[in-house]
Amino acid sequence: MNLRQPNANDATGTINRSRSVAPVSGICSICIDGCRGNCEIFQASFRGREVLYPGNFGKVTAGADKTYPVDYSHLNIQGYAIGAKGMPEGIDAGPDTALFPVVDTETEYGWTENVKMAVPIFTGALGSTEIAEVNWEHFAIGAAISDITLVCGENVCGIDPNLELDSNGKIQKSPEMDRRIDTYRLFHNDGYGEILVQMNVEDTRLGVAEYVGSKHNLETIELKWGQGAKCIGGEIKVNSIERATELKRRGYIVTPNPMLSSVQKAYKEGAITEFERHSRLGFVTKEAFLEEIDRLREIGFKRITLKTGAYSMVELAMAIRYGAEAKLDLLTIDGASGGTGMSPWPMMNEWGIPTFYIQALTYQFCEQLNENGIRVPDIAIAGGFSTEDGVFKALAMGAPYVKAVCIGRGLMIPGMVGKNIGKWLEEGNLPKSVSKFGNTVEQIFVKYEELKEKYESDFEKIPLGAIGIYTFCQKFKVGLQQLMAGSRNFKLSTISRDDLMALTEDAAKISGIPYVMDAYRVEAEKILNS
Repeated sequence: MNLRQPNANDATGTINRSRSVAPVSGICSICIDGCRGNCEIFQASFRGREVLYPGNFGKVTAGADKTYPVDYSHLNIQGYAIGAKGMPEGIDAGPDTALFPVVDTETEYGWTENVKMAVPIFTGALGSTEIAEVNWEHFAIGAAISDITLVCGENVCGIDPNLELDSNGKIQKSPEMDRRIDTYRLFHNDGYGEILVQMNVEDTRLGVAEYVGSKHNLETIELKWGQGAKCIGGEIKVNSIERATELKRRGYIVTPNPMLSSVQKAYKEGAITEFERHSRLGFVTKEAFLEEIDRLREIGFKRITLKTGAYSMVELAMAIRYGAEAKLDLLTIDGASGGTGMSPWPMMNEWGIPTFYIQALTYQFCEQLNENGIRVPDIAIAGGFSTEDGVFKALAMGAPYVKAVCIGRGLMIPGMVGKNIGKWLEEGNLPKSVSKFGNTVEQIFVKYEELKEKYESDFEKIPLGAIGIYTFCQKFKVGLQQLMAGSRNFKLSTISRDDLMALTEDAAKISGIPYVMDAYRVEAEKILNS
């Protein structure tokens, strides 16, 4: 199996000259002196570190394309011809009552005070990247009207051009963070979802928790150990040496160092055109983690969540066990090779435990703690999901611990599509893929009139990207209702591991889900032999 071909990829804008390529190195079988390119080695010979990153960094989303030996496609969902679990109270199940539109897709998470969501998905961390900033109105309002949680990612305050710090280096004013929170709250339904602000090392040092707690009275804060796309801190790119210098002075790692004379000269000559801003690596200890949880609760946060990445089995155990002791409200575990493209391309493909595998380990560890009488936090799984069937499998494989799935690109894309449809309409340049449905927003967006009726005079404040996200979530809900009804689950809480079968013995071994030729065999034999 060819898991990934190195040295050339559309993400980095590189290709091999030859059709025959050495599988390990990715180098053309015959490498010619005088070749005019454009493999990664060729381009790295004069552009260096730039080739580590996807092209148009920050303006595109990119997902790693490595094929793992086992993934969620190696599971199938069981269907049944009898039964109905989780029917509304007082209603007997039957052909006239057990209808898929009555399936309840709501979920909730929390240690004591739960947060509900209309569907079991929420956004990935939309932080300091340009694509999050310029599309924030679409993403935030879309999440709010869809009744799901929105995660405002790391470094938003730290890169705010208008950031004001006090004499102690703490945030005094961050207009960008204010905008992010206020935008979500414009349409937030108090009964569903919330906005989580995420903190890394730099955010903690700047006093992000204190700022959003005192100024915005946020009830929840999220700590971040890492994510599934990379094992180093968050990154963005900037094109201005003045901006790079400003971020360097704020304490960030900036490469190349804009304060070096050689870098300044290269920038002036046009050789260096961009700089990367990196966050620091975190160092986790149990004592420091629990102390930080106590500090955040003293600030006034009712709920505290944690996002961790595709680290080794040890860090996974730490996250689950420490999270249990801290009584975290939600633990999001992000498997490789998740991410929205703001990561080094080789790292996105070659680092970390893939989502399927890390979820299998998560279930094992949760079971172990549960058997020892230790309650574990509610779990969310992230890393490569975009469809309702994948989410169903993640919920079932992790039942009863997994309450939701965190989605990055899959929830960003509808926002960008909706936004661009509006732009294309203004330009009179609708692509055929859209114009075949009509030439007005009323004709194109199937949920347009529904939202217009619901929000009345406030509807004009809802951007088309938000309508795109809402429409996607409605498709997701109906698709999930159909899968749940077919597996005779009319509430999310009734979904179990019994509702899955493994299509390969490898998938069965890793996940603990019964192999398709073994699943329900005992019950079937009883019927045959009765």
